[in-house]
Amino acid sequence: MSNESLINEQSLDRLQRAAFGYFLQAVNPANGLITDNSRENSPASIAVVGFALSAYPVAVERGWMERSNAVERSLAVLRFFRDSDQSGSPEATGFKGFYYHFLDMHTGARVWRSELSTIDSALLLAGALTASMYFTANTPEETELRELVETLYLRVDWRWSQGGAATIRQGWKPECGFLHYGWDGYNESIVLYVLAMGSPTHPLKDNSYEAWTATYQWEHLYGYDYLYAGPLFMHQFSHAWIDFHGIRDRFMREKRCDYFENSRRAIEVQREYARRNPHRFAGYDENCWGLTACDGPSNLLPELSNERRRLFGYAARGVPYGPDDGTLSGWAALASLPFTPEIALCAVRNMLQRYPEMLTAQQYTSSFNPTLANADSSAWVSDGHFGLDQGIVVLMIENHRSQLIWRLMRDCPYVHAGLRRAGFRGGWL
Repeated sequence: MSNESLINEQSLDRLQRAAFGYFLQAVNPANGLITDNSRENSPASIAVVGFALSAYPVAVERGWMERSNAVERSLAVLRFFRDSDQSGSPEATGFKGFYYHFLDMHTGARVWRSELSTIDSALLLAGALTASMYFTANTPEETELRELVETLYLRVDWRWSQGGAATIRQGWKPECGFLHYGWDGYNESIVLYVLAMGSPTHPLKDNSYEAWTATYQWEHLYGYDYLYAGPLFMHQFSHAWIDFHGIRDRFMREKRCDYFENSRRAIEVQREYARRNPHRFAGYDENCWGLTACDGPSNLLPELSNERRRLFGYAARGVPYGPDDGTLSGWAALASLPFTPEIALCAVRNMLQRYPEMLTAQQYTSSFNPTLANADSSAWVSDGHFGLDQGIVVLMIENHRSQLIWRLMRDCPYVHAGLRRAGFRGGWL
């Protein structure tokens, strides 16, 4: 791609459509489940299904998919979750309205002894609610779709997910009960709290949200005051569905900031960290950044077994406290478009020019590492593609282009109620 082609609408459309293609390639049409990644025998990820349910309306709007096809795909997966085994047994699909993180693509049963994931269930439901706000026609199929979403959302027992604590637990396993840690510190789970506060059937207690914000870490880094979270995805995922620009909870009112502005500052911190490049990794500069949760090189890989520095594999890489092994994600810059359009596009253009190998089949690989360049000077690149990466690219490009997802969710009564109960005021609220 040329310098110029990366900053126009047509090229954004190409990158967005290629990312959407993941959901067409990675689906089981019988039940609508989507694989976590494109590698062989990958299980389904419930969060990736949530991104798919939000991406189908984008595809309809952009003319990439017939409306009837999008409805059919959405119905398949919503029916699956409605009818899924909710007994909480080790082989079930879910419990109390939540779902295990990873599921067998064919049977929908839990795999990898994965946890009943509160955040991934919330991302699934955010996608379902997006679909219900878009598919509003008075047809039997779209009416059924909305009824299915209502059923799935209303049966979630959010209060149970606290496990008797003040904040939501990260997960639960049938073998040992609730995991020993909750959602402490700012992270991607703000959408989880909003959906949990907005429930008319099993909402969190009134003080639960502020109990979470009490664990926040406000920092001053590189000249920026901001609410700290190291990996960039934590500043992006909830924003895929909720427009936080101009709306503030009590914490942000006291800081005279909002979560949208906070994400903008987090991007500036990322850029400055990459410019300073404290570990002297190859490639890092103000136009080459993107430390986030991603796949990465590992010392366990045969070709890297003699690497002297530690490599982290799949990890949530973060700024400025690490971990950092020289691995960057090009898609993280593209997913920053709504917050800092010029900065993000400059980084996208720069990284693709220097490391075109980060795109395979026009889709972003999970990560690249220029420090581990091979004999022809190409950066190390992660194998295959991950659904979360493709999903956030589709949604954030769309929010930048048309605000479609934000507009749909602004009108969602449960999101509205959840934000209000969490203390948000101002702006579009």
